[in-house]
Amino acid sequence: MKKGNHHPLIVGTLILTATGFVSRIIGFFYRIYLSRLFGEEGMGIYQLLNPVLALSFSLTAAGYQTAISKLVAERTAIDRSRSFQPMYAGLSISLPLSLLCNGIIYFFADPIAGKLLGEPRTAMMLRILSFSIPLSAVHSCINGYFYGIKKAGIPAASQLVEQLVRVASVWLVTAYCFSIGREPAIGVAVLGLTVGEFFSMLVSISAIALCRDPVSSVHNTLPSAVYRPLLQMALPLTANRIVLNLLQSVESVSIPAKLRLYGYDNASALSVYGVLTGMAMPLIFFPNALTGSVAVMLLPIISESYALGDIGKVRSATLRTVKYCGMMGTVCMMGFVLLGRWMGSFLFDSTLAGHFITTLGFICPFLYLDTTLSSILQGLGMAGHIFVMNVLSLLIRLGFVLLAIPVYGITGYLWGILASQLVQTLLYLLCLRRFLRKAK
Repeated sequence: MKKGNHHPLIVGTLILTATGFVSRIIGFFYRIYLSRLFGEEGMGIYQLLNPVLALSFSLTAAGYQTAISKLVAERTAIDRSRSFQPMYAGLSISLPLSLLCNGIIYFFADPIAGKLLGEPRTAMMLRILSFSIPLSAVHSCINGYFYGIKKAGIPAASQLVEQLVRVASVWLVTAYCFSIGREPAIGVAVLGLTVGEFFSMLVSISAIALCRDPVSSVHNTLPSAVYRPLLQMALPLTANRIVLNLLQSVESVSIPAKLRLYGYDNASALSVYGVLTGMAMPLIFFPNALTGSVAVMLLPIISESYALGDIGKVRSATLRTVKYCGMMGTVCMMGFVLLGRWMGSFLFDSTLAGHFITTLGFICPFLYLDTTLSSILQGLGMAGHIFVMNVLSLLIRLGFVLLAIPVYGITGYLWGILASQLVQTLLYLLCLRRFLRKAK
């Protein structure tokens, strides 16, 4: 191997992993800060915004970022001069959609908060959150381009800037509130999220502006030659993500409601929900910085190898991924199961968080493996298969929410997470095994 000839999967993964760990460490302590500042109920209210944010991102950006990454990787392998075109085509669709979504959430925040989320206190937070959607759409499309050419440094830098600015802005606003004798509201955290997205977008725009080719290359072919393959890939991905996020939204909104049926009052239900989704879950997902980085870099590499007919490279990358992600998940599972209760008490001052961490630790081998397997299947053009398997997994979890929580409380939901994650992993492995056998 020549000096400087590094494998793009290894280099990209190292960059994303290093940045991901730094960002997650910052975000981890940020979560601790928020939980101690706003309490368990405040975290529960804040977490109720996640369905709206996830659904908006799915509608306006997620499918286009993945499609851009895959198309750019394929075009770069054949003709690099046209690699910018998918990004511009994606932006021309994603940005108007995001502005429309911004307006709908801003002007209809009250009915969304009261009727859909079941918590009127989220209305003002929704209005602030709505402005983050166009910002996220722009930098997601640009990041899709850089992932496609296997230059992970720019997305990594924008991610780190977003996290640093978010934390700094929240700290400054809360410090100012305390200095004038006012108690900061949880809406401050949403303001920080929006400001962070703005600076992340600036980093991405600055990076693409420094490239010399994009303006000239965008005019080289007819728009239809760019839009057709982009939409053929992005629309099914977007539809899939919307359906999945609708199911996840029903799940998220139903958990506090079903906890009230179990016997909790509204404040206690939001507190339990906040501890689970705002404290325990982020800790369980913390090691996913590594597998998430591998997944992001795998997509263009698998896409490029598959486009060139190199099935051996696809098989080799898959086997290594399953081996090492499985090993990492097992080690993390042992750590969370053995130390989970101590982590909950020490980090969040919550015995309930410790119970959740210990129980959820068992999903680690499946959770981390699913992240990379999904990316491999996406690179092989099996988005439809992924959609069906994800829907089945979510329906299992939703069934536990609707039927088990009113009887067993939040423990019933934890059982549902374990069952759905196991089923999803098995389905992914069977699907991939079948594909590789046919290719062989």
